Amino acid sequence: MHFTSEQRLDDGVLEREFTLGEIPGVLWTPAPASAPSPLILLSPPPLGLRKTYPRLAARARHAAADGFATATIELPGSGDRPRLPAAEQALADLRRAMEAGEPVTDEIIDALILPLVDKAVPEWQTALDALLSLPGIGGPVGYSGGVISIGTRLAMVEPRIAAAVLFAGSFVPRAMFEEARHVTIPLHVLLQWDDEGNDRQAALDLFDAFGSQEKTLNANMGGHTGVPPHAGDAAAKFFIRHLK
Repeated sequence: MHFTSEQRLDDGVLEREFTLGEIPGVLWTPAPASAPSPLILLSPPPLGLRKTYPRLAARARHAAADGFATATIELPGSGDRPRLPAAEQALADLRRAMEAGEPVTDEIIDALILPLVDKAVPEWQTALDALLSLPGIGGPVGYSGGVISIGTRLAMVEPRIAAAVLFAGSFVPRAMFEEARHVTIPLHVLLQWDDEGNDRQAALDLFDAFGSQEKTLNANMGGHTGVPPHAGDAAAKFFIRHLK
């Protein structure tokens, strides 16, 4: 991990940009404390860190006020990272099907999501190795973010993830339902009921499939970007309960 810049924000949060090999990322840490800060991994939507920075930074600063360090990395195929040709073609096929009012096939969903999951999860694990080696950062570790299939796979394979907030706002490959049965950590799942780009029934079925004994579904009316403030507050309280 190589830090490329740092700045102290007006609320005392230290923001540092870094690269992990060819992967860019950002780390936010609260003011120094007597004990290492728990860590939350903030997974961005696949729109690029530059476009989503304001939302990510707001969430990070909110988490810092609760005593958490947070970090994000650019997803494969996003931002300035090399494109994923198969996923690009699947995205074009998805848009064409939706514009024509045709059903989105399992083949399109698999081609769009599974290569991203296969590449992103090992990168998150590598990032976690580097982050936990830094002074002032310790466990337990939480995960928060969209592309719910990435969070599902990471929660299944990474024992250092103690709790997760998942955003049900992306298509779900059928393979994820079996993986979800092996996820046992506490979960808090956010669902926008009228999300125009989300298969609501698939999101509900995935929630039902999770093997966690503690799982909460926070469903709210509105579209993809209309998550109400109280839903974010509930997610923050979830992390305080499970990571501190």
